[in-house]
Amino acid sequence: MKENYYRQVKLPSGTVHVYAGPSLYEALDYKVFEMANNNLQIPNGVYMSYTPDVHVGVGTCIGTTAVWNSEDGYVSPSIVGSDIGCGMRVHLTNLHKHELKDLKLRKKLVRTIEKYLPVDAHTRGHFSDIRLETVVKKGLHGLPKKYIPDGYTPRKAKSLTHVESSRFGFDENSLNRLPENVWHRSHRQLGTLGGGNHFAEIQSVEIAEENRATAEAWGLFDGQVIVMIHSGSRAWGGSVSQLCGSDIKRMMRAEGMGTADPNLLFASLDHPLAVQYTDLMYSALNYAVVNRHLIAYAVREAGKDVFGSKFELATLYDLMHNYAWEEDTEDEGRRVFVHRKGATRALPANHPDNPEPYASTGHPALIPGSMGTSSYIMVGADGGKANYHSICHGAGRIRSRSATKRLVTVDEFSASMRVGMEDEVVVNQRSLETILDESPQAYKDVDQIIESVVGAGLASVVAKCKPMAVIKGV
Repeated sequence: MKENYYRQVKLPSGTVHVYAGPSLYEALDYKVFEMANNNLQIPNGVYMSYTPDVHVGVGTCIGTTAVWNSEDGYVSPSIVGSDIGCGMRVHLTNLHKHELKDLKLRKKLVRTIEKYLPVDAHTRGHFSDIRLETVVKKGLHGLPKKYIPDGYTPRKAKSLTHVESSRFGFDENSLNRLPENVWHRSHRQLGTLGGGNHFAEIQSVEIAEENRATAEAWGLFDGQVIVMIHSGSRAWGGSVSQLCGSDIKRMMRAEGMGTADPNLLFASLDHPLAVQYTDLMYSALNYAVVNRHLIAYAVREAGKDVFGSKFELATLYDLMHNYAWEEDTEDEGRRVFVHRKGATRALPANHPDNPEPYASTGHPALIPGSMGTSSYIMVGADGGKANYHSICHGAGRIRSRSATKRLVTVDEFSASMRVGMEDEVVVNQRSLETILDESPQAYKDVDQIIESVVGAGLASVVAKCKPMAVIKGV
């Protein structure tokens, strides 16, 4: 089956490996291959691939995995993306979907979440007692104990263990590169969603029969209500990307480096500017995982208000899909520097990099759909080794925001959200028009994306997650 979902595309500057079913592959914009050709001109590259949700980005496509050997490699802010550490988090509740069948109750839950989770871009987060310097240095370990609600019950504690990484170490002197206004803005934004495609979504679980044992080992059950969160490093990561990117762009000009795309930035890993960027990137990864944790904390507090003290919200997993870091190659005994921009790491059972709780099963790979469509929880397969265990990160846009607003009507959007029906996907925005650019019509069919990943042998589905309510920022 793999041959229908995988191609090697030979370009003037090298080969890009494309994982996509026939219809998705045929619909790819030629610009994604122009961008691949530019990316392949960065020296000493080992591997580059696209996931089926690939689409054009700035400098590099979203849906890219790019690999260098650590000893002579390069880092590219363009192949990380401006929202450093953007990623996913899922929490499990002890509720069944029948308990949220009442539309009025779903609306009440959304309104209550909004009390704890700011959705307006100008509203400060509710965590002014947290020291920003501590969390960007220590990640989740920098939070006061009251924000780790399971820390007092070691047998149930998952906040620090059920994550891709709870703390990224780096040279803290690099923090001096960031001006005071960045610290101020970023502190205000801790525990906030941000706009665009970021969200907190209430979903119900439908377990895939072929992976039922894995699902149950993870604490999933049919009809379970879960919370899926998508957000990143807010102003902190954006500022790191902008400031370090400007430094690297000036260096590239001075040294006569570059490709046909002036937005494609890169530097050798041992260059001082690359070292500075990498250090600050890790600080942004710390911010991002803390930010998602605090969003979940806000949802937990709202859930207790609505459902009482017995309401539970346990961490399933937190992972990133915009980052670069070192990994060990399997069976080859060398270190590689892997970039993932809009790509999710999905490790299989018994892979040594799995967090301890998921050593025997592989960890959950969290794949959101577009608003109003299903999301997926997956697990990596052994065949993913060929692609450095990278899979998709979502549905992938097919229309720009401006084109979506021009071509999609509010009525079409409303129908896709089943507005007025018993199973309406409740949205916190007072008017769908304000978030029209995030309608399902702006995205590829997520089911086709998942089919490509499964068909290529990269991962398998553990659960399909259907939306019940969604909180969007603006």
